[in-house]
Amino acid sequence: MVPESTPKELQKVILPEYVIEPPDVLAISVVTLIPKDPYLLRPLDMLRVQVGGLPGGPLAGDFPIALDGSLVTGFDFDYVNQQSLPIKAAGRPLEDVRADVEARLRAAGIAAPRVSLSLLSIAAQQEIVGEHLVAPDGKVTLGAYGRVCLVGMTIDEARQAIEQHLSQYFESPQVALDVFGYNSKVYYLVTQGAGLGDQVFRLPVKGNETALDAIAEIQGLPATSSIKMWIARPGFNEQGGDQIMPIDWRGMTQRGDFRTNYQLMPGDRLYVAEDRLVAIDTALAKMFSPVERIFGVTLLGVQTGNAFATYGQSRGGGGGF
Repeated sequence: MVPESTPKELQKVILPEYVIEPPDVLAISVVTLIPKDPYLLRPLDMLRVQVGGLPGGPLAGDFPIALDGSLVTGFDFDYVNQQSLPIKAAGRPLEDVRADVEARLRAAGIAAPRVSLSLLSIAAQQEIVGEHLVAPDGKVTLGAYGRVCLVGMTIDEARQAIEQHLSQYFESPQVALDVFGYNSKVYYLVTQGAGLGDQVFRLPVKGNETALDAIAEIQGLPATSSIKMWIARPGFNEQGGDQIMPIDWRGMTQRGDFRTNYQLMPGDRLYVAEDRLVAIDTALAKMFSPVERIFGVTLLGVQTGNAFATYGQSRGGGGGF
């Protein structure tokens, strides 16, 4: 006996909060990636340099760090004793570079230089955006920033886990996450093959499917199927037995009766039984086919032998005239 509260057409329920499992595909986009302090400068980073307190007025400009790691501005502090000696910037925090600029200005006779260095842009920083597959071990790869395990988490929990992982490298990262491919939650449609082999269809759960929707996914019942079908749900019913929910095909399709058009849940098996007459016909065909083949070969051999014998007599008879 199926409880009246079982979800069905016109009485559907919302599925529980989605839990991430392999092989789901997640759409991950990191909104903010601000390096943690102190940030070590790298080649091709862009710096804004502002120098005040100079006799000729302030200097300002935006300059990239060269590939060799040096900061070349064209200002006087790039030179020592009239020789070009750019300040080494790569691999150092911004404050250390600023202190070197001030030291050179003081060495050049500037009593109270005011130097401001700010980081405008970061070069060669890998972006985290796009679709990411949940691997069999439950982890998602974030490129150069390693891997993070998300299996068994809800979407909100997974977002927080990624933000916590990226906080090793960035200051208060913000992540947008959603499921791009719902691949781990499925139901199965099994059609008995009437002696020709059963067919199993693995179909994704979209949260709204009924038994009729499942049959529509395979374009209707196969020619070997009957209209006897049921849903087998994993687990036990209230009496501790199998959860079997019979489906009234004629009522569901011809009369619009929704009572057995049950809503499908992840892991459900919708089983369609075979047509018994087709199964018997298939069994008889399997039984008599070898016999017919043997008799066919025997008959062909006899007919061939008779043909050779008749051919020889016909030629012999013809030579008597």
